[in-house]
Amino acid sequence: MKVRIPNQGGGNPQAMMRQITKLQEDMKNKQEELDAREFDVSAGGGMVKIKMLGTKQITSIKIDPSIVSNEAEDIEMLEDMLIAGINEAIETVEKTVDEEMSKLTKGANLPNIPGLT
Repeated sequence: MKVRIPNQGGGNPQAMMRQITKLQEDMKNKQEELDAREFDVSAGGGMVKIKMLGTKQITSIKIDPSIVSNEAEDIEMLEDMLIAGINEAIETVEKTVDEEMSKLTKGANLPNIPGLT
């Protein structure tokens, strides 16, 4: 017995597959581009500067020498600024990746496919 599934979109299945394949290719290329991009963020009013790749790998941390001393209070403040800066860098990368990927899927006339919308 053959089961016939009604065509719900009325579209051409081959054209839809080509569109999905192109979208996958575009997303892969965009992800590679974003992974290679370097993001610059700062914390503590610019006292701590962090560079992070789109892969969330930190490539550089610069600390203003004026905030470094031997006092425990200053070390705690520096630790807090590093945490804030790293978290800001991660948030910046994730936000940029989400925005760039959503640009690829917004104009696509595709069925509701989990992970693409």
